[in-house]
Amino acid sequence: MLSLAVVLLTFSCLAFAYEPSPLQDFSVADTTSPDTGSPGLNTLGVSMVRLDFAPWAINPPHTHPQASEIFTVLEGSLEVGFVTSNPESHLITKVLKKVDVFVFPVGLVHFQRNVGYGNAMALAALSSQNPGAITIANAVVGSNPSNGSHILAKAFQVDKQIVEQIQFKF
Repeated sequence: MLSLAVVLLTFSCLAFAYEPSPLQDFSVADTTSPDTGSPGLNTLGVSMVRLDFAPWAINPPHTHPQASEIFTVLEGSLEVGFVTSNPESHLITKVLKKVDVFVFPVGLVHFQRNVGYGNAMALAALSSQNPGAITIANAVVGSNPSNGSHILAKAFQVDKQIVEQIQFKF
């Protein structure tokens, strides 16, 4: 009986040692590779949003700190891209056409823009019901209260008046 209790206590402690988000990295498809396999996607609990893009419209750089985004083009052609995390900060872009799919990894800054001559439409599916959204420009120069123009001038290595002109537009 004592050995059963020890075994149960041992395994019950292991139940508390788990990773709530086991995905720690992402991969970009290598179309030149002879290996054509691709990982499966878990679509349980996904929320979806339809996005309409007028000609030359852009969905500005933003991030979803709590979700990955699966982006499917329904009509037109869109350039999509994301920036890897520091220190590389590598920009990865691709032009998508109708029925193409792209995955933006959780928490990475990404964007979409219409590069076609007509309207474009896409479906964005997020891996969380509460993905959060942070638009980079609003967060950096449009915050309330304002980030100090002297701080932003130093960060962007520009004159303080340039920062104040940009902040005025927000």
